[in-house]
Amino acid sequence: MMPPRAGSPFRAVLLILLVPLLFHAVIVATSHVGFSLTAGGLFKISFVTASALMHWVMYASLLASFALTLRRGRTPLITAMAYKLHGVAIPGELAVYTRRVTIAWSCFFAAQLSTSVLLFCFAPLTVWSFFVNVLDIPLVVAMYAAEYAVRIRVLRDPPRHSFSTIFEMVSECAKHRAPAPSLE
Repeated sequence: MMPPRAGSPFRAVLLILLVPLLFHAVIVATSHVGFSLTAGGLFKISFVTASALMHWVMYASLLASFALTLRRGRTPLITAMAYKLHGVAIPGELAVYTRRVTIAWSCFFAAQLSTSVLLFCFAPLTVWSFFVNVLDIPLVVAMYAAEYAVRIRVLRDPPRHSFSTIFEMVSECAKHRAPAPSLE
């Protein structure tokens, strides 16, 4: 059997949406099964472990990727993306704003990671699973929408790019991490 084409955006979106829901359904369905070396216990352990690792590694990586660009002498990640979209010359107002957006996303990623770990340690497993497998994408969408609303309100001439333009730019940045001009 041939694997699905890697470049199919529909399949990618479908996987991004359906896999976490499947994982949550399995974790809920096995909530009565204990963590043991039985077939059911090992089945449950595998889904819990996969959910935890996917969520924690993804958010730790995103947090590191964004937060490390906030160090002195570095260009904040969102600022580098703005340079990529607009060319080297971006207004000072936009440079300040994009630095703050990089900070906001770093805080969001830290909050997601912290909440996930705390729920995993102190809440019922089904509550944690709901957070990481069901609420994750809506929370990211809500954060993006909130940032967009703030951008429209606080910038005099806010950039308005299509989602496809932003997606292409992020993909290109991921392929070639070209250094952007330093702000300092």
